[in-house]
Amino acid sequence: MAKQQIQYICQSCGTAHRKWMGQCTGCGEWNSLQEERPLSDGAPKGMGSKRGRKITLTGLDESPAPAPRRKSGNNEFDRTLGGGFVAGSATLIGGDPGIGKSTLLLQVMASLAIQGGNCVYISGEEGTAQISMRAQRLGLEKAPLKLASETNLRDIITTLDDGPAPDVVVIDSIQTVFSDQQDSAPGTVTQVRASAQELIKFAKRRNSAVILVGHVTKDGQIAGPRVLEHLVDTVLYFEGDRGHQFRILRSVKNRFGGTDEIGVFEMTGKGLEEVRNPSALFLTNREEDVLGASVFAGIEGSRPLLVEIQSLVAASQAANPRRAVVGWDNGRMSMILAVLDSRLGFGFGGAEVYLNVAGGLKITEPAADLAVASALVSSLTGTSLPSDMVFIGEICLSGEIRAVGQMDQRLKEAEKLGFKQALIPQNAKVSKSCLKTKTIGKIQELPDLLGISTRQTERWQD
Repeated sequence: MAKQQIQYICQSCGTAHRKWMGQCTGCGEWNSLQEERPLSDGAPKGMGSKRGRKITLTGLDESPAPAPRRKSGNNEFDRTLGGGFVAGSATLIGGDPGIGKSTLLLQVMASLAIQGGNCVYISGEEGTAQISMRAQRLGLEKAPLKLASETNLRDIITTLDDGPAPDVVVIDSIQTVFSDQQDSAPGTVTQVRASAQELIKFAKRRNSAVILVGHVTKDGQIAGPRVLEHLVDTVLYFEGDRGHQFRILRSVKNRFGGTDEIGVFEMTGKGLEEVRNPSALFLTNREEDVLGASVFAGIEGSRPLLVEIQSLVAASQAANPRRAVVGWDNGRMSMILAVLDSRLGFGFGGAEVYLNVAGGLKITEPAADLAVASALVSSLTGTSLPSDMVFIGEICLSGEIRAVGQMDQRLKEAEKLGFKQALIPQNAKVSKSCLKTKTIGKIQELPDLLGISTRQTERWQD
């Protein structure tokens, strides 16, 4: 009998090694290799002479009917999914511990069950009594939702296959489920991959929507190999800070809808409630001009969203002044500071710089460059920015201000919330708007447009 080969699998990237080593050669992580048995003793050497089944080929003009949607009744959740659940789809939801994943899914499943859907909630981390207690706190105890607490994959599939196919199934979480066909421990790469594949096969076979809850690493990424995100149809991330009451559900992959779509929720005593107008909540009370704060009109998925960007520039005697960013890219702020120093001669080199996006929102758009630069210049010079102005534009390394897309939607949202002015790129394409627009072509024009003199920056320069 041939000796069974042992593999060492990286728990971060899934790379297989023949022997143990301290550092993974695939991703560079240290102490991430665990001993596991391979899926099979040997790989097949050939297809053989047996013929396979002939598959059906279709043309591009034979467009199938659009996938039917099942709405959950939660508008923000349905928006993130692209309009609701698709039968036979698999969705992966990740987020920090305690951020509200289980609470939101319990609310969504209870709403579907009340509408008459056949919904099953299977937890591998909590007992059914714990889930029932949470449902009582949320006022959902009368919902006809089916609960179970199980981690054995074979028992889960057997139970779901017994009787009519469920409409939606929640597995909380995929890291706790194990397959008895694998010798590795639950939560390892082999177990997570094998369990997810079997659950996705069940979803396609029975035409049920399956939701998998995934743990996240300290970097905020879903734990396990990236192959798990490739297997599912939709990947959602739950974002938010425990210090804020707002939670953001962001779609980073969606085969049935748009990516970067967000749903905004507010954590209350009755669970997570959807926010109808998130722009009004992410803005502070701006009755007068504010020092070091600007308003950016951004786009999150298909939704225009206004958010306040706050900055603080303070003198420092340290050789390496501190730079702190919350809600934006640290490297991009360094680039904006370099452009302001080089093109305008502002002395940010000897000052500590702090930047914060209000409300716990994370911004990835380059269109926020002009709003960030205006807030930094305002804080540096002590000049207040107009409280009724929004800032939109991308800054190049040469100092030019580039136009961004969907300008009409951004300005329309700002006008709806009572803003009167907008500072936009010179070559931006704008339809008729009631806002008073000021255009800027280069960053060198920013001080004049904001009414800032160069003498106000002398105290920061050598």
